[in-house]
Amino acid sequence: MAELIRIYEENPNPKQIQRIVDALRDGAVIIYPTDTVYGLGCDITNTAALEKIAHLRGVKLEKANFSFICEDLSNLSDYVRQIDTQTFKILKRCLPGPYTFILPGNNNLPSVFKKKKTVGIRVPDNNISKALVAGLGNPIISTSIRDEDEVIEYTTDPELILEKWDKLVDFVIDGGYGDNIPSTVIDLTSSEPEVIREGKGSVDIL
Repeated sequence: MAELIRIYEENPNPKQIQRIVDALRDGAVIIYPTDTVYGLGCDITNTAALEKIAHLRGVKLEKANFSFICEDLSNLSDYVRQIDTQTFKILKRCLPGPYTFILPGNNNLPSVFKKKKTVGIRVPDNNISKALVAGLGNPIISTSIRDEDEVIEYTTDPELILEKWDKLVDFVIDGGYGDNIPSTVIDLTSSEPEVIREGKGSVDIL
């Protein structure tokens, strides 16, 4: 049974954050708020938790296109090959914000992602996700929680999310109503930025 924990985005309670961080280290799978839709996440260094998320999403782990949720751009070089000045300027301009950037991965990616040549990087403008990543000391893997309902593609109410995911995850963090528009996905692996999915983030910023 999942536990619902209310955390206020304006001022996340450090004790509650630490409790979730400890659980993530132990392999917990959580649902948590971002600056777009609610995300399904775990510690990127915990293979068992990664496998569980892949299973929940019905994909093979090594082929899954999960995003890395980072606190800021400071640990980008941990997982991304050296990028040029123009690319860095785009990242600096857009992050934190509702964007996922596809970048060339390096050899430091967790072993289950070693075969992947790219990595999706997210720095949400949300104090809860930032505090979780800061406490954990490394990124959280993330994938949006989608609905089968074609009309309501993303559930925004944490209580309804809990009902649906109660037996599948360990914690649902209630950070208030989520958005129902996902992040804008932009591929920065070639000479010109390519918009893969237009979402909440404006593409005019490019």
